[in-house]
Amino acid sequence: MQCPKCKNSESKVVDSRVSEQGKVIRRRRECEKCGRRFTTFERSEIGNLTVKKKDGTFEPYSRTKLENGVLIACGKRPVTQVQIDEMINTLEEKWGANKKAVVSQTIGNDLMEALRKLDHIAYIRFASVYRSFKDVDEFKEELGKLLK
Repeated sequence: MQCPKCKNSESKVVDSRVSEQGKVIRRRRECEKCGRRFTTFERSEIGNLTVKKKDGTFEPYSRTKLENGVLIACGKRPVTQVQIDEMINTLEEKWGANKKAVVSQTIGNDLMEALRKLDHIAYIRFASVYRSFKDVDEFKEELGKLLK
């Protein structure tokens, strides 16, 4: 693991702990060159999950890509990184259960439903990009569904 300060690749593990209900291992490391301490997280990889896009092409699933979209939607909202991680972990378990591929619409719809439960504003932000509302009336209709 490379030190974020000096880029040295030699570090030692100072402390390890299980987190996120045993699904992640958190490790405190210390760089053997500069002495800086930093944290890494290990989680099991979703085995070769691919995403089938709208145009029929396939691409490898990227947690980072999904997380970046969620972080933008949740910007300046009272949503913690822990809540986001738990939400994505739950969704990944659902998508990866005995499947090799997941349709991008399934990802989008499941994520919108999870965001709806987590934070209404984040949900509307994500939905406005994901659904590409054509006009104000479509946006009002979606807000109406949320208020029911």
